[in-house]
Amino acid sequence: MKTGRQVGDPFDPEQPTDAVREFFGPAFADVQEFTHMLEEEGEIRGLVGPREMPRLWSRHIVNSAAVLDFLPRHGQVLDIGSGAGLPGIVIAICRPDLDVHLAEPMQRRCEWLMDVIENLGLDNVTLHQARAEELRGKGKADVVTSRAVANMSKLVRMTSKLIAPRGSMVALKGRRAAIEVEDAALELKRHHLRASIHEVPSVMEEESTYVVVCKRI
Repeated sequence: MKTGRQVGDPFDPEQPTDAVREFFGPAFADVQEFTHMLEEEGEIRGLVGPREMPRLWSRHIVNSAAVLDFLPRHGQVLDIGSGAGLPGIVIAICRPDLDVHLAEPMQRRCEWLMDVIENLGLDNVTLHQARAEELRGKGKADVVTSRAVANMSKLVRMTSKLIAPRGSMVALKGRRAAIEVEDAALELKRHHLRASIHEVPSVMEEESTYVVVCKRI
């Protein structure tokens, strides 16, 4: 017996609250347009699961924005496993002053990301069809971001050589963040990184987002 919303079923799009509009400020119009694109094409392109479609704002857009307070004042950000553009596109919209690079290995997802970049006129974004490991030796970023890519141990191995000397890795995580960091203790030490966990309250729902920041030591 099937339960829950299935692919292709109609849904009522979640609406942004006044708090969300205020949170994004001048970037809200472009963030809203990006969300509309996800509502229209996210499911049919295989970017967002059917159960997640009715809550794009709270579970994906606002969640992705939790990284914003942990980005540098200027410099380069590399978002690995960008997928639907979360958090990479949200970062690029909200921080036009940053040089944002998106790394995504799957062609169909890169095609989607290019559509978003062109539709929103994001001139601060560079797209790489590549896995994180394939970017080693091609430069280092001030911040490497990720969301729903891998556990902390694997993320450290994937990103360590992509982080600039005084840079950091910023990962969006759920309630198991502390457990993942504890399990990754040896990898963090081996790669000369120190992790801190930050609970970021949502402006739209009760559940917080946990941001793990790993800095060079």
